Amino acid sequence: MAEKRNIFEDVAADGPQANIPKTSLIDGDKNRSRRRIRIWLHVLLALVAVMIVVGGLTRLTDSGLSITEWKPVTGAAPPLSEAAWNEAFTKYQQTPEFRLQNSAMTVAEFKSIYWWEWAHRQLGRVIGLVWAVGFLWFLARRQIPTGWTGRLVLIGALGGLQGAIGWWMVSSGLTGRMVDVASYRLAIHLGLAFIIMGLIVWYSMLLKRGDGDLMQARRNREGGLARLATWLGLAAFLQILLGALVAGIDAGRGYIDWPWMNGEFLPSESFDYSPLWTNFFENPALVQFDHRMLGYLVFLLAGFAWWQSRKSPLRATKQAFDMVMAAVFLQAVLGIATVLYAAQVHIAITHQIGAIVVITLILRTRFAAMYPAQQSLR
Repeated sequence: MAEKRNIFEDVAADGPQANIPKTSLIDGDKNRSRRRIRIWLHVLLALVAVMIVVGGLTRLTDSGLSITEWKPVTGAAPPLSEAAWNEAFTKYQQTPEFRLQNSAMTVAEFKSIYWWEWAHRQLGRVIGLVWAVGFLWFLARRQIPTGWTGRLVLIGALGGLQGAIGWWMVSSGLTGRMVDVASYRLAIHLGLAFIIMGLIVWYSMLLKRGDGDLMQARRNREGGLARLATWLGLAAFLQILLGALVAGIDAGRGYIDWPWMNGEFLPSESFDYSPLWTNFFENPALVQFDHRMLGYLVFLLAGFAWWQSRKSPLRATKQAFDMVMAAVFLQAVLGIATVLYAAQVHIAITHQIGAIVVITLILRTRFAAMYPAQQSLR
């Protein structure tokens, strides 16, 4: 006869209960779908980051006006014969940049700048294709979590808008007497790229945690640190826009001493333009001065946020602020090096990569403060 068992007896780990799954099949499918969407978003994130870097190189090498037409579909193929190259070069010869700055350029030299702009546009097409294929795949298989369709559509819509703004920017340098694209439009173009990148980063972090977990975590949010991270992110984003203005008018190559600017704190020619307000956007002296001053402010704000984070009981939050402080410090050093070496291409593009890292880490830190992860008492 079978031995009687105590109703309070623990069930053995290898008993019949051991084979019961911890999550339902429905929950398992949802988690798998969220993981797959995150992988897709990570691919998009990597492509957008590369796009920003190639865009920076296109600007630094003065390649942005080499393609004078916008053909989203038929323009994907580069010139494939000498006749096609000569035709593209003839169109470029009609631009102010060629007439006023590059009149001695040969076809061989033209090809070197053409490939940068072509690669930049090609990356845009690849990003659009990766977004469309991924979104339609998840939509057709009904794997998009509830409430996420609009968010994923927003990424694609902003990507399409970015393509139109890119051409709007290029067109500003094809007529008149401008030898570069309009710095205002360049700032809008770069700013939107960082917005798209930021959304992808944020959505990926949200998808990593379940909705119930996020709701529970939000109750323990560290509001003060979240607000500091928000302000730091906004300041860093504004600094990126100012950096685009600096690049747009080549202001980074005019004042190559630090901490002074041609021996002055504020260059005496900072307000020479008329009307007065144009100095803040078009005067190289004042634009670089503003970029430096905001850089100091971002550094101080990052330091204050880091100091405040020492009060947090959560190790993950402290570590997130540690990484932001380190990244901002390195970015400041890179900014100074960019100035001292007159924005040499390899230093300037590393500085732009640093901006990508800083924004990503700030968003990660804000998320850590808003949705604290559970921490072991050990």
